[in-house]
Amino acid sequence: MDEVIKSTLHTIAEKEEVRILYACESGSRAWGFASQDSDYDVRFLYVRPIEAYLHLDTPRDVIEQPITDELDISGWDIIKALRLLRKSNPPLLEWLFSPIVYLEETAIVNELRALIQQLYSPSALFYHYRHMAEGNYRQYIQDKAEVPLKKYLYALRPLVALLYQEQRQQIPPTNFLKTLANVRLDEAVRTDIQELVERKMAGGELGMGAAYLSLNNFIDEHLQRWKQPMNEQRDMAAVTRELEHVLHRVLVTSI
Repeated sequence: MDEVIKSTLHTIAEKEEVRILYACESGSRAWGFASQDSDYDVRFLYVRPIEAYLHLDTPRDVIEQPITDELDISGWDIIKALRLLRKSNPPLLEWLFSPIVYLEETAIVNELRALIQQLYSPSALFYHYRHMAEGNYRQYIQDKAEVPLKKYLYALRPLVALLYQEQRQQIPPTNFLKTLANVRLDEAVRTDIQELVERKMAGGELGMGAAYLSLNNFIDEHLQRWKQPMNEQRDMAAVTRELEHVLHRVLVTSI
């Protein structure tokens, strides 16, 4: 499948006349708990020749391909990506720190990673991950005797990411198991989470099952504790300047 993905990316680059700067896996495979029938969610960043940006009507800033049973692949223009990075867009941060990389212009991508670690907004991650955790918990798990067990992972992954950010003052790894291994956590809760992950990776979808009291208590506790993010001061003009420096170098090399 790795060769299929790289071939597809090559075809997209030729057809769309773009240079792909970075391509990675997102979703459950990047998070580290893909099941046997999980599809491949590939995301990429690209740049067009500089002449394409010198028109009143610029091209679309997204490239999407028809989704198949195995492959979901789409990409963002570098200008769109950098605008979102300025806001510390959490899904984009997850892409850039994905453990599964298909293509990469290493110098540019490493520069972006280093900048993000210095300039990201903890509150942006807070709002995104807390909203994700609460939405899955309230809709699928809370006050239910039987629950879709997969939804626990979609509530727990963002909460563990917030624990990592709180304890280490860093962007959490994209891989959930790596994040989980590097946070302080009640061992009973850790054991229940690891059991769910192992069950998901061993087969297909987890199906319905009895609620985990320990996990419900853990989720409730942290949703109650995390109501508001800490105040932060970000020099947005400085963030913009740093990202524009990257943009200029990318565009110059696209001439």
